[in-house]
Amino acid sequence: MKKYILKRIIISVVTLLVILFVLFLMLEFMPGSPFNDEKLTEAQKAVLNAKYGLDKPIMVRFFHYIKSMLMGDFGVSYTISKNTPITALLETRLPISLRIGGQAILIGTLIGLMLGMIAALKHNTIYDTLTTVISVLGVSLPSYVFAMTLIYSLGFRLKWFPLLYQADSPLKSSILPTISLCMFTIATVARFTRTEMLEVLGSDYMLLAESKGLNSFSLIFRHALRNALIPIVTVLAPLVVGLMTGSLVIEKLFSIPGIGSLLVSAIQSNDYNVVIALTFIYSVMYIGIMLFVDILYGMIDPRIRLAKEAVNE
Repeated sequence: MKKYILKRIIISVVTLLVILFVLFLMLEFMPGSPFNDEKLTEAQKAVLNAKYGLDKPIMVRFFHYIKSMLMGDFGVSYTISKNTPITALLETRLPISLRIGGQAILIGTLIGLMLGMIAALKHNTIYDTLTTVISVLGVSLPSYVFAMTLIYSLGFRLKWFPLLYQADSPLKSSILPTISLCMFTIATVARFTRTEMLEVLGSDYMLLAESKGLNSFSLIFRHALRNALIPIVTVLAPLVVGLMTGSLVIEKLFSIPGIGSLLVSAIQSNDYNVVIALTFIYSVMYIGIMLFVDILYGMIDPRIRLAKEAVNE
């Protein structure tokens, strides 16, 4: 298992380097530049390009960026917040996106697991039907539909929560965005949990475990749920990264100063350093979570761990 983890880490590092290089190439061939102000003359643009090192060959800039990045320096913003270090922009925005996304993942996963288990255990009953309806609505309706419904009902009509994000009241301001974001997670987790639990509950080894006189708690949580978690974890992993790195629509609706809106603004204004930094952070989180999920497989099901060790030997 250790050899497998080390191999995956090396592959992940190489993948991140490839992603960075592809980003540099894409930004190199993008139309325009960070200095698109019509008031600037060509000579002034040349001076600015020389100041920020944009006139150097792409390979020189690439290796210089890697060296600076290893020291925690992602450069400065060219247009969004001129000469402001990227780390300063991330310090204020990244924690907000991570907190709201983390809340949505935690709440969505717990409620989804509970609904899926109830639907599987109460198969072909009203509880199963309600869970199916919730799953269909959660998957079919975009998050902004839930957001606008919550804004109108709980924010505008009942005035229980603020309509827009307030920095002085972060917990209360994040309740409506969290609910809006977690609906898709609830629906996805509930649907997969129900399907997998039904398959596991009807398997031969569950009948054998039941014939041995195991209590209901042990049957459901130690055997049924554990075996049903593998496909659920697989589906949940990409959702974690997507929610924790910010949802653009939700951030716009609630005026949340997160990294989702920052990324779009950076792309629109050709702020190369901000685009590269945010994309790199997204890639690190995605690859890191997928690596964690891969390791988690072995913890959930020892058969997977043994199979991987056999392949690597």
